[in-house]
Amino acid sequence: MTDEKDERRPAGELEAAVMAALWAVDAPLTPARVQRELGFGLARTTVTTILSRLHDKGFVGRERQGRGYAYFAVQDAPGLTARRMHGELARDTDRETVLARFVAQLSADDEQVLRRLLDGDEQ
Repeated sequence: MTDEKDERRPAGELEAAVMAALWAVDAPLTPARVQRELGFGLARTTVTTILSRLHDKGFVGRERQGRGYAYFAVQDAPGLTARRMHGELARDTDRETVLARFVAQLSADDEQVLRRLLDGDEQ
C-alpha cells in the first residue's frame, strides 16, 4: 500500500532523502532499513522503486542480500552534484555557450575557486 504522502513529494526530494540515508550509514542498506532510516512514512515499495531508479542512474550500487539487494552510495554528495552538472552539460549541443554562461554567473568567490582549480592548485 502506498502512502498518500509518497505522491505529494517531488521525486528529487525523495532521491535526496534516500541518498542522505545511505551516506549516513557506512554499510549497504536494504530498502526496509532505508525506510526506517528516513523516519517518515514512505512505503517500502516506494523506497525500493527509488533505490532501483538511483541504481539505474548509477548513483548507487547494490549487492545481493538474501532474496533482495542492499544498496550503497557510489559517490559522496559533492561527487554526485558534479556528476549531475556533467549530465546537464552533456544535454546541450553548444557546450561552449553553456560553459560561458555558467562562468559569467559565478560569484567572485566561486570564480576564484574555479580559476585556482583550473590552474592545478587544488589546496
